[in-house]
Amino acid sequence: MSDEMSDGMSNEKSDERIRIFDTTLRDGEQSPGCSMNLNEKVTLGKQLEKLGVDIIEAGFPIASEGDFGAVQAVARELREPIVCGLARTGSADIERAAQALEEAKKPRIHTFIATSDIHLEHKLRMSRERVLEEVDRAVRQARGYVDDVEFSAEDATRSDRDYLVDVFGIALEAGATTLNVPDTVGYTTPQEYAELIAYLKERVPGSDGAVFSVHCHNDLGLAVANSLAAIAAGARQVECTVNGIGERAGNTSMEELVMAMKTRRDVFAGIDTGIATNEIYPSSRLLSAITGVMVQPNKAIVGDNAFAHEAGIHQDGVLKAPITYEILTPASIGKASNELVLGKHSGRHAFRERLLELGFELEVEEFERAFQRFKDLADAKKTIFNEDIEAIVADMVESAEDRFSLGELSITCGTFGKPSATVEIVVDGEARKTTALGVGPVDAIFKGISELTETKSHLEKYQVHAVTSGLDALGEVSVTVSEEGRRVIGRGAHEDVLVASGKAYVHALNKLEWHKRRREVEAPKGI
Repeated sequence: MSDEMSDGMSNEKSDERIRIFDTTLRDGEQSPGCSMNLNEKVTLGKQLEKLGVDIIEAGFPIASEGDFGAVQAVARELREPIVCGLARTGSADIERAAQALEEAKKPRIHTFIATSDIHLEHKLRMSRERVLEEVDRAVRQARGYVDDVEFSAEDATRSDRDYLVDVFGIALEAGATTLNVPDTVGYTTPQEYAELIAYLKERVPGSDGAVFSVHCHNDLGLAVANSLAAIAAGARQVECTVNGIGERAGNTSMEELVMAMKTRRDVFAGIDTGIATNEIYPSSRLLSAITGVMVQPNKAIVGDNAFAHEAGIHQDGVLKAPITYEILTPASIGKASNELVLGKHSGRHAFRERLLELGFELEVEEFERAFQRFKDLADAKKTIFNEDIEAIVADMVESAEDRFSLGELSITCGTFGKPSATVEIVVDGEARKTTALGVGPVDAIFKGISELTETKSHLEKYQVHAVTSGLDALGEVSVTVSEEGRRVIGRGAHEDVLVASGKAYVHALNKLEWHKRRREVEAPKGI
């Protein structure tokens, strides 16, 4: 295995660069429960910049004030990647996207319209000729604001090929620089998709001067395979998400796509990405911490079991030579070993170095809070693992926009009486306290929190797991809460699982409150 694969860094010059267009902040956020507030989007955007993605699609500016503010903030903060805003072909959409991108160093407007007869008849109720007019007007309007315009033909894989040639030809003539061919409903297959890309590259007038892009959904489990097939056929931009999150079954998984190309250089000879692969695992963990959605254990590349070997014959082979059963190493994606790293006698310097190794760069105040939390945890348990530190940092991050915070919490439970919880919640800076009864301690905690926050939400799912092994492991809780059709996921971590439960519930309620303050308008969710 090469040294490059071992350290996860890529300095090799390649003949052709595959642009990684990350849409975690836009399409990925459309996963149920995966919505993020502005601060969370900026935090993740900074990590994506460190990861080395080429383009970040920060949101859909006209969809809501929250989306507009997020695109604006990401555009202001990030200097290296292109920052992109999504827009339908409507004039107001494009104008709003341009406004959100005014402070971007490298702005891109991404405009789209459906092109399949299914969408034209049932959704748009437009003729093919009318759509061509819309494409021409929209791209020209976008080019009036920025030099970098991407055009997408929504539902391209169910569109007539010759009509797509006409659509993309118009888009190029109007000034588009990137042509996106989305598999919007995850319908196509690798061979079929490759043939479509090759057909368009051959037939669209002026296609030599454009970058062909692909955007695949995973409804049939083929998003990564389809994207790789498209690359082989000449596509040079892939739209994907961290952990493969996205609507329905998700989008193309960034980490799977990138590591497939790196591992199989014999197949993908002469092409590469600009991704710093040793930032893949930290990016995956950060996204899970922000959204509260954990990665499935058997998820390729970043799942907990991706480098685990339980079968005896596998263990024997790996011990003799890792290459027998490992085609890539944990270090190649930035996954640190799960060994004891720090203890209660460790100082600030050692703690800061470990945070940096795990991908966290904290401001002075945040660092001091995290360090104190680490010292408290070190007093409570004998061994501190990397996962403990990741959970500490994820759990302590609070938004300035949060209405609620958990104060004191005391629980009485057992076989001699009905469980009760005395709960203190700080609401808009004011401390409130109550005592509630429940069928169990968690029920009592949640009832107390519900009373103090006056929430009308419903608890849909409650999950708890140990961050590491051992009786003194840090407990991590995630809850799914819904209200008025909006579903969010909250998470909390603490050495006391009941305290973690309270923190997770409050985290979820803060997310719901944030959504209430957003002035959403009806808008399609995009490609």
